[in-house]
Amino acid sequence: MRKMSSTVAVSIFLLLGGLFAGGCASDAKVVQAAAGVHTQLEPAVIEDPELANYLQSVGDRIIQTAQELDRQGYGPKTHKSEKTDWMFKNMKFHFVNSKTLNAFTTGGEHMYIYNELFQQSRSEDELAAVMAHEYGHVYARHVGKGMNRQYGLLAAAAALGGAGYVAGGKEKGTQYATLGASLGAAGGQFLNMGFTRKDENEADKLGFDFYTHAGWDPNKFDDFFQAMIDKGLDTTPELVSDHPSLKNRVAATQERVKKLPPAAAQWRKPPVATPEQFKALQARAAKLGETLPNDKSLENTQQLLAALPRSCIFPYVPEDEAKAREELVKRAQAAEAAQKKQQQSQQPPPPSAKRKRTAAAATPAGSQVISSPAR
Repeated sequence: MRKMSSTVAVSIFLLLGGLFAGGCASDAKVVQAAAGVHTQLEPAVIEDPELANYLQSVGDRIIQTAQELDRQGYGPKTHKSEKTDWMFKNMKFHFVNSKTLNAFTTGGEHMYIYNELFQQSRSEDELAAVMAHEYGHVYARHVGKGMNRQYGLLAAAAALGGAGYVAGGKEKGTQYATLGASLGAAGGQFLNMGFTRKDENEADKLGFDFYTHAGWDPNKFDDFFQAMIDKGLDTTPELVSDHPSLKNRVAATQERVKKLPPAAAQWRKPPVATPEQFKALQARAAKLGETLPNDKSLENTQQLLAALPRSCIFPYVPEDEAKAREELVKRAQAAEAAQKKQQQSQQPPPPSAKRKRTAAAATPAGSQVISSPAR
């Protein structure tokens, strides 16, 4: 994996506003942080009822299936570590207008599908597979788990008038985590880190079960990964990457398909949208994406979207992701310098300087003493 510039190691505040005080990222704290992220990314959300209803319908089908499996005791230990009711309520999937190929979750009540990923999905099956994978991260509490890992990097930033900190850190020699930023006076927090290889494999497994039980074609769960392979996006050997290769993810899916019980055929349901409707929705999203504002007011949001980790899609850090992170670093450093300069200008003068000014003010005008030259 390509290493980050040393400039990435900028000031990191591990405990922002007490969010992670005590070293334990509880569900409540993760949900709170995720809500802060959403306030920052909300400007990029495509606010279209037809698209929103469609995406949420696909997401609700996944979530309802996960809830039923939860009642049966399904899931890893991390899923059962706290109460799970919140995972099935108020969960929202959002289309965000970005030309970056990505999808991600902050571990709370919001999951994001980038418009570019939607455009590159060839069917609802591919879209639903990605969404089920993202929900798998929530179901297994991977974000909270990452916050608590001994070698995991927590990140945060102070509200610096729209600038954000981004830093990189190592986990077991190679894990680079994305960090956080806080934008503007609103003080919304952004927090995210890359998932590990184990996390991604587990999210694939959970996502596959949600996807198949919800009625989509199990043979198409890995179609999106295969499409990425066909485009030459799986060139990094897994041995030197901290994420599973797309090739191995496809192979693992095929093994899961083989192990499905005979009853799996009865799980199949029609898609939420027909293939024709799906294409129409893509066209609608593409058209809206071209007409939505893309000015300076959204620069921060778009840069954060580009800087978010893409471990769910790529087994490496893409160049544009690394560039977006470093751009945030530069902006953060500039804002930090400006803030320090402003603080220094507002500090009261030292006592000696104050006494000198007082003495000068006490000397009558026209009778100032001029020192004689040294002899």
